[in-house]
Amino acid sequence: MPNTPRVPCHPYFKLRRLVPHIQIGPLAPAPWNVPNLCSAYKWPTGLAGGGVIAIVELGGGWVMSDMDAYFKSINQPVPSITDVSVDGTQNTPNQNTGSNSDADVEVALDIQVAAAAYYASTGQPATIRMYWAKDIAPAVQKAAQDGCDVCSISWGADENTWGTQAADEMESAAATATDLGMIVFAASGDNNSSDGGNTPANVDCPSSCPHVIGCGGTYKTSSTETVWNDSPGQTNGEGTGGGYSTIFPTQTFQIGIPKPPAGSPYGKGRMVPDVAADADPNTGYNVTVHGSSTVVGGTSAVAPLYAGLFAAFGKKLGFVTPTLYKNPSAFADITSGSNGYYNAGPGPDPCTGLGSPIGNKLASLFIPASGHNPNDQIAS
Repeated sequence: MPNTPRVPCHPYFKLRRLVPHIQIGPLAPAPWNVPNLCSAYKWPTGLAGGGVIAIVELGGGWVMSDMDAYFKSINQPVPSITDVSVDGTQNTPNQNTGSNSDADVEVALDIQVAAAAYYASTGQPATIRMYWAKDIAPAVQKAAQDGCDVCSISWGADENTWGTQAADEMESAAATATDLGMIVFAASGDNNSSDGGNTPANVDCPSSCPHVIGCGGTYKTSSTETVWNDSPGQTNGEGTGGGYSTIFPTQTFQIGIPKPPAGSPYGKGRMVPDVAADADPNTGYNVTVHGSSTVVGGTSAVAPLYAGLFAAFGKKLGFVTPTLYKNPSAFADITSGSNGYYNAGPGPDPCTGLGSPIGNKLASLFIPASGHNPNDQIAS
């Protein structure tokens, strides 16, 4: 198959890592420790858990000393982390230290957020399998075949970069994975509505694949939450990706989504993202990489956050997206802000989808009840 893109969904993470506190003074927002963010999102506690988390990586690496330091800092045990090479690609840390393209930061973010989110709901260390590959689709296929229950993808690019054939192959891999019981989450991109493409409105793949849950971004403080957009008035800046696919058609499970703006020359198909959570680097995530604590943002943090939560719900939940759209009350609707070309509003929208998680309400949907399929339950 054609090589899929190898672009991290937050190309500015190095810049933000160097100057994480760009606002100062008494009203400056603070970064989040993952357990505190989970509490703010009303994470359930005491769940049995058991879901195995797959994380797809196309470069970079991790070292145990960073994991030891990070999890000690938040008073959690270190998760079980296993490296799996899909095609000969390996865990290779410290190759680009100090570079703007250092994928080690991405890898640390993915592991630490997913594991911390899982522990917050279960009180148990997560089981994480790192799938190292040149391309995303084969890694997703391998993870599903290995029996993983949830998959987090923080890599992607606009649909035009992929092309229809590669995007279709990615969707086929995701559909097969959900058939095998694995939920797939992917970041929706960090370049506002353009997604770094050559028009004002593009969507990021693999988040645009119908069998992938697209994860958008917000700016969340202790009291407010709005669409993440650090470049107001721009369609290509730092902010959450989102819009309508030019490859995949409108999906019947996306109940209540708005139509594209009248006369829009851009995509008119599947809306992205489906869900959202904190992503703005100004209210970013404390992580440990290269021996130091730093703050990272981007929708790359949102996919592992949801992965950790859904792994806590149990095993083999599969294609859960229709259940999410049937239960909008399990999310906090984000109605303020824009990502450039699109505006947020009441109900699902192409900035933050259904909104940010209300963890205990989501848990009530997916913790199996005796004699019932959790995918058939409706929130009250």
